Amino acid sequence: MNVLNDRENNKIQALSKDEMAKTKDSEPTSKALLSRDRVLQSAIQLADQAGITSLSMRKLAEGLGVKAMSLYNHVANKDDLLDGMVDIVTSEIELPSLEIAWKTAMQRRATSAHTVLMRHPWATMAMVSRVNVGPAMLRYVDATLGCLVNAGFSFEMADHAWNAIDSHIYGFTLQALNFPFEAKDYADVAKSYVAMIPEDQYPYLNPLTQQVMTGRYDGLHDFAFGLELILEGLDRLRERA
Repeated sequence: MNVLNDRENNKIQALSKDEMAKTKDSEPTSKALLSRDRVLQSAIQLADQAGITSLSMRKLAEGLGVKAMSLYNHVANKDDLLDGMVDIVTSEIELPSLEIAWKTAMQRRATSAHTVLMRHPWATMAMVSRVNVGPAMLRYVDATLGCLVNAGFSFEMADHAWNAIDSHIYGFTLQALNFPFEAKDYADVAKSYVAMIPEDQYPYLNPLTQQVMTGRYDGLHDFAFGLELILEGLDRLRERA
């Protein structure tokens, strides 16, 4: 009986180990599926939802279902994480094409950049406050310079032109992200402030506010308007040069 019991116990133990191994193999862990791209995409999602200040290695690891130390197999540190996030966002922006008119190409690029940055509210400050040299960013900059140089700008003028356009993109985007009220509320806000700007003291601001109040003018800032001014001015410089 003892021999039989030992055999049965050994058989049960062997089966249990086999089942455990199968279960382990059939249920891949989050760590096994972890990659640099998955880490960066998860970080972007977290920053989009809760802001860049909410992003920490601990919270990111919790969202991925892994220990924080596992992240360091894919990103060197927090700076490397941010650099990778910015590069992915940059890859979403339409590159200017050499196959179409340069103004059209730069208009599409600027509009695309503004749209992408509005989709990722944290990214604008990350772009303007860091040295970003990821592959997507380098392609983005090189394609921009290529578009302008091929249009007839010198390298120096192309650099100034690119910076002028991007200043408009970043500035307009930051203002839009931080505006104190919604566009649909502009007329009501104008009504609440009109008493503070009597016409006898503010003969130009008051009539403008009246137009917003009555709906004759929406008062909203226009990204395309400012961009067109810059592109037209650059075109005149290009022709003179």
